[in-house]
Amino acid sequence: MVLNTTKSNYAVYCRILPRCKDTECHNPKAVSIILRGGTEHVVDEAERALHDALRVVGVAIEDETLVAGGGSPEIELALRLREYSATLIGRQQLAVAKFAEALEVIPRTLAENAGLNVFTGKVVDMWREGVVEPLRIKVQAINSATEAATMILKIDDVLSSKSSPSGGMPPGGMGGGMGSMGGMD
Repeated sequence: MVLNTTKSNYAVYCRILPRCKDTECHNPKAVSIILRGGTEHVVDEAERALHDALRVVGVAIEDETLVAGGGSPEIELALRLREYSATLIGRQQLAVAKFAEALEVIPRTLAENAGLNVFTGKVVDMWREGVVEPLRIKVQAINSATEAATMILKIDDVLSSKSSPSGGMPPGGMGGGMGSMGGMD
């Protein structure tokens, strides 16, 4: 990875590996990357993005396991979760269906950020297009998002139980919306 980083005049020089001693490298095994930006903040963000990108490439090389990118895994997972939710009843069915719906936001956001109209755009095979990402990164992202959502729901449960006169969950579960939050009505 990055072995040496020096900052000067809002530029960053990253030395990945020792540079080739010869003036003409026929088969170079090292590269130099120079990041420049108008402000130190821009350079810091570019450096962070470069570091993240290099780490993703490193994970892909280590694991040798890739999945199609561009939101394809999220759509596939959402489809399978919707099928599974049909086998459930009540609140469990609703929870699984809403989780599937939340996963569909990811590819929609990716497309919108790329300037595509998600409702009239063409469907393409991301694997054939060469848009891939390491499986480990995808699993980590979904696990982290799930843990964050679970923690928020647990906090909501605690707040709901404290606002109820009996000290427990209100009848029917957590209730709807944020109506119990003071000043939010």
